[in-house]
Amino acid sequence: MRRRDKPRSKAVKTPRQMKLTRHAATEGPSTLASGRETEVAQLIRERDEALEQQTATSEVLTIIASSPGNLEPVFSKMLGSATRICEAKFGTLFLYDGNTFRVAAGVGTPPELAEFERLRGPFRPELGSRLERIVGTKQVIHIVDDAAEEVPSPPTRLAGAKSIVAVPMVKDDALIGAITIYRQEVRPFTDKQIALLINFAAQAVVAIENTRLVNELRQRTGDLSEALERQTATSEVLEIISSSPGDLQPVFNAMLENATRICEAKFGNMFLYADNAFQTVAVHNAPPVYAETRTRGPIRPSAGTGLGRLAKTRQVVHIADMKAEPAYAARDPFVVAGVELAGIRTLLAVPMLREDQLVGAFSIFRQEVRPFTEKQIELVQNFAAQAVIAIENTRLLNDLNKLNQQLEQRVTDQVNEIERMGRLRRFLPPQIADLIVASGTEKQLESHRREITALFCDLRGFTGFSESSDPEDVMALLHEYHAAIGGIINKYGGTLERYAGDGVMVVFNDPIPVDNPALQAVLMAIEMRAAIEGLIEKWRKLGHDIGFGIGIAHGFATLGTIGFEGRFDYAAIGTVSNVASRLCDEAKPGQILISPRVLMAVEKDIVVEPVGDFALKGIRRPLAAYNVLATKSPD
Repeated sequence: MRRRDKPRSKAVKTPRQMKLTRHAATEGPSTLASGRETEVAQLIRERDEALEQQTATSEVLTIIASSPGNLEPVFSKMLGSATRICEAKFGTLFLYDGNTFRVAAGVGTPPELAEFERLRGPFRPELGSRLERIVGTKQVIHIVDDAAEEVPSPPTRLAGAKSIVAVPMVKDDALIGAITIYRQEVRPFTDKQIALLINFAAQAVVAIENTRLVNELRQRTGDLSEALERQTATSEVLEIISSSPGDLQPVFNAMLENATRICEAKFGNMFLYADNAFQTVAVHNAPPVYAETRTRGPIRPSAGTGLGRLAKTRQVVHIADMKAEPAYAARDPFVVAGVELAGIRTLLAVPMLREDQLVGAFSIFRQEVRPFTEKQIELVQNFAAQAVIAIENTRLLNDLNKLNQQLEQRVTDQVNEIERMGRLRRFLPPQIADLIVASGTEKQLESHRREITALFCDLRGFTGFSESSDPEDVMALLHEYHAAIGGIINKYGGTLERYAGDGVMVVFNDPIPVDNPALQAVLMAIEMRAAIEGLIEKWRKLGHDIGFGIGIAHGFATLGTIGFEGRFDYAAIGTVSNVASRLCDEAKPGQILISPRVLMAVEKDIVVEPVGDFALKGIRRPLAAYNVLATKSPD
């Protein structure tokens, strides 16, 4: 018997190979070789173009990384690469501030156009110009021949531009600039060249954002350096006041004592200045009688006294001999008291200044004629400066304490708001709770009367199931049931009025008004029924005979919060709630029973069937009820 050889597997040719094979069959070997050479040359050109673009992009990224905060070399390199690779004659990079454009970089710009741009400065784009179109569209503008346009642009008039492409620079949907390149002959740019220019525009946006971040960082660093210098300058004062933050009295006492002792004075006073008067805040080693005169109240010395001259000039006052002063000869009471009660002969008064404003003064005295040295005067000036810093620090500390108190109050208010939000979310859909919190009032929950649609639903056979099942099974079933209908209630914007066991009461049209609350309730009921049917089938497989029924009624009710402090609920009280509950009781498994008033509102959209009249408990006359079957087809 002749054995058949297995067929040999054939190599599958690529489309390019098949094309070359057909070409070879029709054109011959020499033509095929020529075609391959052309194809190889094309591939080499494409490779070289891609390599050139990649190299240019890499160079721009390198410049961006090497010159943080300096955009000029980035723009120049970027524009030069774009102009060269895209075979353009010259190019311009504009920045846009939301109102005007300005030239940020130019490459190869002809002199007449460069001078025009320099003299023009920032400018608004002309109506219909390419930059005005970019502002409006934020899209690439490609002009094949600008000389043919109705109103040629300045580059065309002054530099002979013909083919132009302008690419927007966009950040977060906001225009921040544009890159424009020009040819002086009519030769449209290719898609690859435009794509490259778009890539450069994106890099320019990155460079601008990086520069902004770098400048912000530098500014913050400068601010921190200044703060550190201030902290170093006030370190000695901080050491003094560290043990008594917010309390200036021990600081004043220590400064005055050190100034008096180191300057070899006999005693001294320290004053604060306000309302054109001095108030004594510290006295060191002064004779008791003299000290008592200085602490009685505000001091308003005459212009001829040491403090009077200090208040007028904001300068140091140094008096070698008080008895030689004209004010003493004129028997000025302030000067006489110092000389005769305290024996003052030499006085040094140094102002405490904050931004050239007088805040107080140091005064130290000697009971002999012996002027203070320059170093001693500088020391007291240093203490005066430290005193001003201490006063300012105390003010800031007090302000900080106030801010902390305000912050604590805000935290308390926020916690209360969170607790309030939690209470609202117990019985309101999230969107309604958010509305009440956003409005800052709960007037929507105060007792009021409104026309509503009420929906009541529960499980059939749940009581028997709960009596014969383990508590864990009951809780698991309720969890599935509540999870299934809870999301649907929120979806339709219903307000959860009651949530007890398997019974759920939902109202529509309060607190948030609804155009057709009855239709909204019926549509929600249909989706509820579909969702619960799947669970009922699952429960049946587990041996649980459970059904689901719904009743819907429409009418007026009184609504608002009921309960007591710590536990409030939202309730709808009225016949409409009772009718919905009674209809739910009458509903067979899978039925959605609605009242006549509900039917009137939904009959154009819902298919129903009459189920007869029911004598409902608490309702005087029998009520006709209708079972919802489905929504009507749009046709």
